[in-house]
Amino acid sequence: MKSTYISALIVFVFLMGCKNESNIPPVSTPETTESSKRKIIDLTHEFSEETVYWVTAKEFEMDVVAEGHTDHGYYYAANNFTTAEHGGTHIDAPIHFAENKQYVNEIPLENLIGPAIKVDVSERALANPDYLVSVEDFTNWEKENGIEIPNGSIVLLETGFSKYYPDKKKYLGTDQRGPEAVKLLHFPGLSPEAAQWLVDSRKINSIGLDTPSIDYGQSKLFKAHVILLSENIPAFENLTNLDKLPSKDFEVVALPMKIKGGSGAPLRIVAFVND
Repeated sequence: MKSTYISALIVFVFLMGCKNESNIPPVSTPETTESSKRKIIDLTHEFSEETVYWVTAKEFEMDVVAEGHTDHGYYYAANNFTTAEHGGTHIDAPIHFAENKQYVNEIPLENLIGPAIKVDVSERALANPDYLVSVEDFTNWEKENGIEIPNGSIVLLETGFSKYYPDKKKYLGTDQRGPEAVKLLHFPGLSPEAAQWLVDSRKINSIGLDTPSIDYGQSKLFKAHVILLSENIPAFENLTNLDKLPSKDFEVVALPMKIKGGSGAPLRIVAFVND
């Protein structure tokens, strides 16, 4: 039961320090899970000089302030870092593509913590870097699992592209940077039709995937972003380890840096899976 205890402790510590009064969906604890053991799966890429950013965004930089023993004999380490909001494993707040919608510090916690499902399109996406996740991919998931996507779900899309990270040429489609590199981007994303279907037909809390953007690389209008974020549905991008998740019956905790007025933020996201 060690992993169960750890997962419960993480959520407990988080809630004790939280001032948001949102109704948090229940996450299983030792009291509510009698026999099952729980694994924690980290869905987050590390931040470093290798972190993949949008081709026009400021990349991650870390400056060492101190690292070593002081004159008083104790060891001390400290760093400064700078980074764009949107890069590496991060969240797109609704305000990112929707005027007057939520900033990252305003996203209700129930949209970030709770039951999740995974739709695996990796076979098709790895064969076609411009693949668009379709309505049929979602309805096929529902047929295979015998249920509709539950209300309040966090929906994760596995394209398989995280295996290329941090190789920019393979992951983004180009290792060039700057405005001229945008037209060279090739990676899978969510079709606008499927985004609209989720909004109209299923009441999801948030969505994420293992590519640099919820819209595919060749998108010019970013319609999936606009459709979802206009409904205050945040998006998680550049996830990893989705291949370690089942298709359903797991939970996600996705906690971004709480930047006041932020359009996005670095994200630490984990899944709790029955062992």
